[in-house]
Amino acid sequence: MDPFSAEGELLTLYNAFHQGQYATALDFDTSSLSKSNSTPARILKLRAQIASGDARGALASIQNENEPDFTAVQAFAQYTLGDTSTATEHVENLVETASDNATVQILCGTILQGTGRTEEALSLITLTTQIHLSQNRTDLALKEVSAARKWAQDNLLVNIAEAWAGMRVGGESYQSAFYVFEELAQTPSTTAPKSLISQSLAELHLGRLPEAEAALSQALEKEPRDIEAVANAVVLGTIMGKRAEVEERMAELKGRGHPLLEDLEEKGKAFDVAAAKYAARAA
Repeated sequence: MDPFSAEGELLTLYNAFHQGQYATALDFDTSSLSKSNSTPARILKLRAQIASGDARGALASIQNENEPDFTAVQAFAQYTLGDTSTATEHVENLVETASDNATVQILCGTILQGTGRTEEALSLITLTTQIHLSQNRTDLALKEVSAARKWAQDNLLVNIAEAWAGMRVGGESYQSAFYVFEELAQTPSTTAPKSLISQSLAELHLGRLPEAEAALSQALEKEPRDIEAVANAVVLGTIMGKRAEVEERMAELKGRGHPLLEDLEEKGKAFDVAAAKYAARAA
């Protein structure tokens, strides 16, 4: 039996992790699990620990483990802590020796994509949809989701991936994506900052700014320091003309670092270059 199916032992843990309910995942009791599911369960809990901000603790707990699954987690923890060099060394070895391992595919693919080695990451198929979207190849992302639908009709992760693709397609797909994120965000057993942020983004694209603000406010109430919530508050506040709030949130981002800041800096430089060309003509 598939441990992640509706009847499987790991369904609750699997869903909690992918819904961003990391505390629930960490509290999941694994004592009664079958031996074959003990490692997958431990991997999910380690990933939840890293996602919760305790990468050092996760790394310390598995330093003596040599199996590919745990080596991949070690690499991901090191990458999260900023030790890209060591993480990349682990990844290169794992891709050569254990590329068929699901944990290796997921975590090493994330590291490769995050360090700009996109072509290598594409070989790790579990991240193909997300990678295609990051490359603006929505057509290929949709193909991946469509193929996954044939064998994983009711899989939560496939639903989320389809919603990601729908957000990129736009139009009526915004509404379909909204339904997925709203169900996750507003169901008491599955609500978490990540799902609330996703709902807010869908509301924003649908032009429902007050609703987007309400969902994002819920996320910030649950986790005031969630950096993705703060970054999205900057975007939404800018659109809604809330200058003081935007300045406050930007100051928080600058103190912690976020890709949005890099993107804004790049766009600012591009604007300055373009403006300089026009200034030269005017002179």
